[in-house]
Amino acid sequence: MKELRGWKIWELALLIALCAGVLTGLWAQRTQENIADQMVRLHVLAVDDSEEEQSVKLQVRDKVLEYLQPILAEADSREEAQELVQAHLEDVQKAARTAAGGRRVAVTLSEEYYPTRDYEGFSLPAGQYTSLRVVLGNGAGHNWWCVVYPPLCVAAAMETTEAMEVLSENTASIITQEEGYVYKFKIIELWSEFTEKWNQ
Repeated sequence: MKELRGWKIWELALLIALCAGVLTGLWAQRTQENIADQMVRLHVLAVDDSEEEQSVKLQVRDKVLEYLQPILAEADSREEAQELVQAHLEDVQKAARTAAGGRRVAVTLSEEYYPTRDYEGFSLPAGQYTSLRVVLGNGAGHNWWCVVYPPLCVAAAMETTEAMEVLSENTASIITQEEGYVYKFKIIELWSEFTEKWNQ
């Protein structure tokens, strides 16, 4: 078999493929972390999947967003938003309880793994994100998740556009999957899902 300065061709090809895979993985991890470093996500879990509980979940979501929107308008970064949310956790819980109709409500701020999610106008790759987690009862029902900072959960297109301006140009391009970025998004998605399964 042919050799290249002591390397067999198949060994060299395998080494190149391995290096390319590692570099791609490192890039994907750094890019996902960079996206996550610009966001605080919101995760609301319903008591169960009944129509009533799913409706209550959305009412709680709306109340939490209504409470946080003016507070987080003062934030200029994810770190500031995280500090503001942490400082108002008790009030967030009170806001959630007003819409929960007597149900038990647990509110925490922590790091949480999110799968890839598609929203209107943008998508977010799987990975670890700073997460405001609101659990109703045992949280056994379908959940709802989005981004509370910047306020990408709002319905108004103009407000969503303004919220995108908070993100870096590269991040905004990737999550909106602009031309040329779809392939990058897929790499980040696959790598994040792979590392999550590997760590389980």
